[in-house]
Amino acid sequence: MAPNTTRPTAELDLADQLGHELVRLVRLINKAKSQVAKQGPDGIERAAYAILFTLIHEGPQRTSKLAESLHSEISTISRQSSSLVQHGLVERQADPEDGRACLLAPTAEGLRVFEENRKKRNQWLAEVLGDWTEGDIQTLNRLFARLNTGIENHSPQLADADASAAAPAKGANA
Repeated sequence: MAPNTTRPTAELDLADQLGHELVRLVRLINKAKSQVAKQGPDGIERAAYAILFTLIHEGPQRTSKLAESLHSEISTISRQSSSLVQHGLVERQADPEDGRACLLAPTAEGLRVFEENRKKRNQWLAEVLGDWTEGDIQTLNRLFARLNTGIENHSPQLADADASAAAPAKGANA
C-alpha cells in the first residue's frame, strides 16, 4: 500500500492502541529518569550520556555529526561534550581527514563509567521483566528492533534528508 493511502479502520485502530502504549512508555521512562538525580553520581548530566553512548557505539565523531545524530543543537552538544572532556570521559583527537578539526572519542574512564551505568540500567530492566518468560523477552526485543527499524525507514525527516541528498543541486548540470 502506498504511504499516503488511507489504511483500513482495523489497522488504524491497532495503530491507535500502539500509539497510546508508546506515549505511556515515554511518560513512564521520563518519570523514571526524573526520579533519578539530574546528575549522575559522577557529576555528569544524564543527557550527556547520550553523547558517550553514541561515541562508544559509533566511534569517534565531530560535534556536528553528533548533533545531527542526536537531533540536538551543536551548542548543546558542545556544552555537554566539554563537560565530558572535563570529567575525563571523552577526549578530543585530531581528525585524520582534516587536521584543523577534532573528533570526540571515549576514554578508558568513559568506557568504565558507561559500563557501570549500563549495568545499573540492565539490573533495573531485569527487575521490571522479572516475571516474564525468556521467550517473551526475546519476542519483545525482536519486536522493538523491528519497530525501531520501521520508524527509521518511515521517518518523514529521514526521508526528506535522503531525498534532498539524492536531488541534484540547483543550477547543477544533469
